[in-house]
Amino acid sequence: MNFIRSRISIGSLLGQRRHVLQTWSHRGMCNKLQETKAESPPAAPPRPAFRLPGYKPSDMDKKMLIWSGRFKSAEQIPETVSFEMIDAARNKIRVKAAYVMMAATIGACMVMVFLGKRSLARKETLTALNIEKKARWREEHQKPSASAVALSDKAQ
Repeated sequence: MNFIRSRISIGSLLGQRRHVLQTWSHRGMCNKLQETKAESPPAAPPRPAFRLPGYKPSDMDKKMLIWSGRFKSAEQIPETVSFEMIDAARNKIRVKAAYVMMAATIGACMVMVFLGKRSLARKETLTALNIEKKARWREEHQKPSASAVALSDKAQ
């Protein structure tokens, strides 16, 4: 309220009292307009968002339902299945696939450790293999230059 009074007093000094009063009088402090809601006709009762009416499973969905253990055979699967059931089967298959990939990764690591220890026992290290390979490359590179020197000597 003090802010409004200061605006009115400053406005009166400048000769704008009427304009300031008009701008503040229609706004009102801390008064919100009352919103009126128009009466809408009663709507149909809403369905829950989490329950979809039905879903016709594809062949892959049927396989997932069987693999996840929900049904024992394809004949037991009804024509329409809830989406939640399909989603739960997919999630179960996804988790099983993740477990299989983890086991495969651990198995591959163990195989590589076994092969590395076996090659170390035979004294086959990467350093020795690289030294042998570079020695072969040097020999192959020096053979053509030596044969070129021999040809140039014959030509003279």
